[in-house]
Amino acid sequence: MKRILISSAVAVLGFTLLLGIAYPLAITGIAQVIPTREVVLAEATHVGDPRYFQPRPSQTDYSADATFFANRGPNSSSAKFFYEEQIAAYRAMNDGADPPMDAVTNSASGVDPDISHENAVIQARRIARVRNLPAERVLALVGDGNVNTTKLNEALDR
Repeated sequence: MKRILISSAVAVLGFTLLLGIAYPLAITGIAQVIPTREVVLAEATHVGDPRYFQPRPSQTDYSADATFFANRGPNSSSAKFFYEEQIAAYRAMNDGADPPMDAVTNSASGVDPDISHENAVIQARRIARVRNLPAERVLALVGDGNVNTTKLNEALDR
């Protein structure tokens, strides 16, 4: 019985050190090295610029320091005004095109650079016109499926 109690205490102490101290320190160290903040801030500099693909709206102005979702319900009074503003801004920027759902709603984190293929195709027309590029060239960058606006905007600048 004594041996079982000692083994259990050693296991609890070992896992506490491993999972309570070593693992959090390792993850924190890795997070300090990965440049997520710079990527998000670089994307935020393109928001509103018609020469670039626009990501989904952000509740936190694309700040990686404080990500969260908007938590707007269908009966929320603030939702009506927010969505009306987002729809009007999208139409104004994209020659009156009706926005897909992801163009006016936040992602769960508020800093998601992925948009739908439909949204990217609508924006590609505007970008081609503003940058004086053939539409086929910009559409070739879009590809199929969901689209990462950060990668697309980097490709546009190359």
